[in-house]
Amino acid sequence: MMSLGPHADFIVASYAVTALVVVALIGWIATDYKAQRRVLADLEQRGVTRRSQRSGGDAA
Repeated sequence: MMSLGPHADFIVASYAVTALVVVALIGWIATDYKAQRRVLADLEQRGVTRRSQRSGGDAA
């Protein structure tokens, strides 16, 4: 293993915190994605359609 010098504890802690933050962000994004999919499915089940699915002649 390479020598990190007198600041090894700080360097290792910094990498650990960074890894924890990245994992937390990935988890948050995955959870939010699932929640948004559920909301979208609920809206579609109730008959609300997306604007991109309207026919060309429909006015807003």
